[in-house]
Amino acid sequence: MASQLVGRSAVSLQEQGLSLPLEDYALIGDCHTAALISKMGSVDWLCFPHFDSSACFAALLGKPEHGCWAIAPAIPVKKVQRRYRPESLVLETEFHTAQGTVVLVDCMTPRDGTPNLLRMVVGKSGHVPMKMELVIRFDYGSVVPWVRRTSHGISAIAGPDMLSLRTKAPLRGENLTTVSEFTVGPDDKVTFDLTWHPSHLREPRMVSVPRQIESTERYWQRWAKRCNYKGRWRDAVIRSLITLKALTFAPTGGIVAAPTTSLPECLGGVRNWDYRFCWVRDSTLALHALMNAGYLNEARAWREWLVRAVAGKPSEINILYGLHGERRLTELELPWLPGYENSSPVRTGNAAYKQFQLDMFGEVTDTFYECHRAGLKSMDKAATAVLESLLEFLEGAWKKPDEGIWEVRGESRHFTHSKVMAWLAMDRAVKSVEHGWMNAHQGRWAALRSQIHQEVCREGFDSDLNSFVQFYGSKHIDASLLMIPLVGFLPAKDPRVLGTVAAVEKHLMSRDGFVARYVTDPKVDGLPPGEAAFLPCSFWLADNYALQGRRKDAAKVFKRLLDVSNDVGLLAEEYDPVAKRLMGNFPQGFSHIGLVNTAYLLDANGKSVKARAI
Repeated sequence: MASQLVGRSAVSLQEQGLSLPLEDYALIGDCHTAALISKMGSVDWLCFPHFDSSACFAALLGKPEHGCWAIAPAIPVKKVQRRYRPESLVLETEFHTAQGTVVLVDCMTPRDGTPNLLRMVVGKSGHVPMKMELVIRFDYGSVVPWVRRTSHGISAIAGPDMLSLRTKAPLRGENLTTVSEFTVGPDDKVTFDLTWHPSHLREPRMVSVPRQIESTERYWQRWAKRCNYKGRWRDAVIRSLITLKALTFAPTGGIVAAPTTSLPECLGGVRNWDYRFCWVRDSTLALHALMNAGYLNEARAWREWLVRAVAGKPSEINILYGLHGERRLTELELPWLPGYENSSPVRTGNAAYKQFQLDMFGEVTDTFYECHRAGLKSMDKAATAVLESLLEFLEGAWKKPDEGIWEVRGESRHFTHSKVMAWLAMDRAVKSVEHGWMNAHQGRWAALRSQIHQEVCREGFDSDLNSFVQFYGSKHIDASLLMIPLVGFLPAKDPRVLGTVAAVEKHLMSRDGFVARYVTDPKVDGLPPGEAAFLPCSFWLADNYALQGRRKDAAKVFKRLLDVSNDVGLLAEEYDPVAKRLMGNFPQGFSHIGLVNTAYLLDANGKSVKARAI
């Protein structure tokens, strides 16, 4: 898409109804919220003050009139290059023009109080005319604020929200947009500081933008140095770990699935969901990746968040929660936003919070087990009681049908993966008692573990297909079945696992080698068919290959996945091998979790995903 961008601004493209591909966006964040910045210097998505707050820049899901902040040369651009400063979340975008070169530096400072988005234009050569266009629209592009001049820039207020832009660049109002035009010469620096604060409070103090950028860079580099991975793919692993850290909500330790909502799984389709929440499953797998890499503080914080979130009546446990552990995440549609490439509806909230999914119990129990194995301090009595109550509830609940790992919106079924994860819960509970980490019903849980295992092997395996199937009695193959050897339900070289891998290759793998979740069937998932390949499933296939001894095949799949990350190393939820585009919410924690865990498994110096099966 570079040819589409050269000589044109992101704003002008969006005004023509053209959405930039997801590959053209990079992430910055402060562990409270995050922004997406296009290759042409436009902030097209940002929610203040938290990930799940309403967006003040929502052009990603509409047009510039729905909010954006563009800084770019006012003349045609010949070439754009961008990068993160080494092992950090400080973004540099370099614009080459006929009159010279400038660098745009973007970051958000890790914070204790109000958020700051810092932008700095640095002249490299020549004298380059620049233009800034700031369109502030609160509440996902629906509210035009009242803007007034201040001694150091402007402020914009609407209801509870206030944004203040502090800069020495000249500003003027034009068609409900704040505009600035200036020229940058060699070593010139023009800075911008955008801060949000509640409108009833005083504006936060001004900061030194260059100094804060340097401080932010040091923060991320210190964090990255704690990583224990020294293998072949260190750059990709570090970038994924930084992304996972950026998706962590620092005040509570919860990890959001993605910083965006409603980026479609299929262009023009309706599979557009809000991922700015904490899925227990995704967060648990993120915790495995962080613990593998040596980040025990983050793992401990997430375990504590999990205990708080799931505490209560076991039958009312959610599959996802809000950043603080909220349970009611009412799903709404925003009709004034046309959606990314006209993929509507745009949604906030997620009705999946109402669903019943058995795999959650396995993930939660496995989390506590792995935390113990990693050497984290033992749980207190209250946390242990919460876990025991969940397990006691599962003793009866495992027999029920559920909505499965993919959160289908069709009828509940006896999904094979869900039963496997119920087995995982009992397996980890038994082993926890054996290690002395729990004192409970070991004999009863061991018997139930055996019962579930026998049922899954009997009801979830189809001898004609020589494969486990999506749900009992079906003929559908599901990529979630690749988890069977990864959690230790069966050995990777068991004939039934080998047959399942072969069935996934036959029925779910594209010609380009990417794995879909399942064959979409409205009778099963209750939605119109059509979606791209789900990237975590391809990582699971690589894991299976590695555990089977097919290391060359595993490395080939892994390399293929690395190749579809964008120029700054970010992955979305899905990839369309036909259009060759990233799809779905971006960046997606689940995909980066897969990258980290597969890298460890493939590298002889790394720990192994197989640890989950011990």
